[in-house]
Amino acid sequence: MESKRFSRRWHILSNIAKKSLKVGAAVVVGVVVYQRWKYNDKVLYASWTTNYEPSVKWDFNWDRREPSSLLPPPKGKTDSELADYKKQLENSTPTASRHLLLIRHGQYFDNAAVDKDRFLTALGRAQAEVTGMRLKDLDLPYTVLISSTMTRAIETAKLIHKHLPELEYKQDEILREGAPIPPEPPLGSWRPEQKQFFQDGARIESAFRKYFYRADPSQKEDTYEVIVCHANVIRYFVCRALQFPGEAWLRLCVANCSMSLITIQPDGLVVLEMMGDHGHIEPEHITFH
Repeated sequence: MESKRFSRRWHILSNIAKKSLKVGAAVVVGVVVYQRWKYNDKVLYASWTTNYEPSVKWDFNWDRREPSSLLPPPKGKTDSELADYKKQLENSTPTASRHLLLIRHGQYFDNAAVDKDRFLTALGRAQAEVTGMRLKDLDLPYTVLISSTMTRAIETAKLIHKHLPELEYKQDEILREGAPIPPEPPLGSWRPEQKQFFQDGARIESAFRKYFYRADPSQKEDTYEVIVCHANVIRYFVCRALQFPGEAWLRLCVANCSMSLITIQPDGLVVLEMMGDHGHIEPEHITFH
């Protein structure tokens, strides 16, 4: 009796596996993991059959560039109208990715009273030189080098630019350091006034919206943009890009001249390829201020 029951269960499981494999699935210990499965016009990857509901779902229209949100719905339901709408949707869908390489400036004199005196230390200049060499060795198809307008960021960017002289270099004051949002949990030794969060937060959020978005449909190749800015800005950008609570930014840490790589895929998904990578810097030269 027990063997018959086991045989029946195995037969049912085998049939499920065969049907699953027809739609490109794999069966792992009785759990079906779908590689590609169309559901509500979305392609689901690695969707488990546990009926689990995530506490927060990914917002595909976070940059307000989701193709379906930019096109008016089809006027009718005829085959030709639906085909025309599908064609418009395809033409409005990006095919390339945007890669943002966020680099924190080098070590600087942080006890100076004004920004013009907060230039890089000798170690900070060495960190920037090594970072420029690292970027050159990576030999990625960089499209632009952008920096904050603060002294330490400009100096770091110019030292990097020496190793990538053919790259266009621009400055943008919107990338300046600041207090993006009151952190949670708060840090007792750092307490900006509320007005600083109010002013800086709007600016840094504006910087995020300016630089973080999926590629335009006309873009045919992947792009790599190098942005030299500041720790608070980078940490906030990472939280926003991954749709984490913005208040979590102070829980992250990035060393001087570390590199963080964020990829914005054509479908609006965002991947953090690396965070605060400082492996190109000698251990005795790693600093965090």
